[in-house]
Amino acid sequence: MPRRKYKNKVRKVTESLQEYGRGLAGGLMFSLPLLYTMEVWWAGFIAHPYRLLVYVLATFVLLLGYNRYAGLRRDSSIAEVAIDSVEEMGIGLFLAALILFLLGRINLEMPFGEIAGVIVAEAATVAIGVSVGTAQLGAGGKEDEGMGKSSASDHPHFGAQIVFAFCGAVLFAANLAPTEEIVIIGIQTSWVKIIGLALISLMIAFLILHYSDFKGAQEFVRADHPTLILLGTLVTYAIALSVSALILWFFGRFDGVTMFTALTQTVALGLAATLGASAGRLLLQ
Repeated sequence: MPRRKYKNKVRKVTESLQEYGRGLAGGLMFSLPLLYTMEVWWAGFIAHPYRLLVYVLATFVLLLGYNRYAGLRRDSSIAEVAIDSVEEMGIGLFLAALILFLLGRINLEMPFGEIAGVIVAEAATVAIGVSVGTAQLGAGGKEDEGMGKSSASDHPHFGAQIVFAFCGAVLFAANLAPTEEIVIIGIQTSWVKIIGLALISLMIAFLILHYSDFKGAQEFVRADHPTLILLGTLVTYAIALSVSALILWFFGRFDGVTMFTALTQTVALGLAATLGASAGRLLLQ
C-alpha cells in the first residue's frame, strides 16, 4: 500500500509538471509574435493604469470561463477553476516578464510603471495561450477513461460557445491590433471596402461553422434551421467585432480619431477576429 501511494504521488507530480509544460508551450505558441512587437512595448509603456486593470480583469474572466467549460478537469469545482485561472494568469505574467527581460525590453533601471505596463500588455494573451495549451495540447484520453465524455462535449452549452469564441478572437486579433497597419487601413479605407470586409467576415464565419464540415462542426455547432444558422453566424461576428473594439481601445487606437476611423479599424481587425472566433468555437474545447 505505501508503494502504491508513492507511485500515485509521483504520477500526480509528473502530470502536474506535464500540464505546466503544455501551458508554457501554449503561452509562447500563441503570443510569441506579440512579445517581439514594438507597438505592444510602447502601448505598455504609455497605457493608463485603469486600462491595464480592465485588461487584466477581462483576461481573468475569460480564463475563468474557459477553465469552467473546457479545462483539463471538467468536473472541477468553482474554487479549483479559480485556482487554475490564477495560476495561469501568474504563469502568463512570469513568462512575459522573463522573455521581455531576455529580449532586453525591460530592465531594473526602468520606472516600475513602465515595467508593469509592458508586462501586463503582453501577459494577457500569454495567459490565454497557457490555458488553451494546458487543456488542448495533451495526448488526451486520460481524463475521460472511466468517466466517459463530459456533458459539456455531449451537449454544448451556449455560454461555453461564447467563451470559446471570445478566446479564439483574442488569440487572433491581439497579434494585429497593436500594429500601425491597422491604423493605416482605418484611415485609408472607404465605406464600400469596409462593407466588403464585413460581408467577407460573415461568409468566413458561415463557411467555417456551418458549411465546410470543419472538425467539430457537427458536434458543437450543428444547426438545421436557417434561422439558427444565421443567428450563430451573426453572434460569432458580433463577438469578433466586440473583441476587436476592446483590444483596439486598450492599445489606444481610438484616441483622437473620428468615429468612422474607429469603425473601419474595428471592421478591418474583425476579419482576423472572426477567423479566431469561428475556429475557437470548434477547436478550443
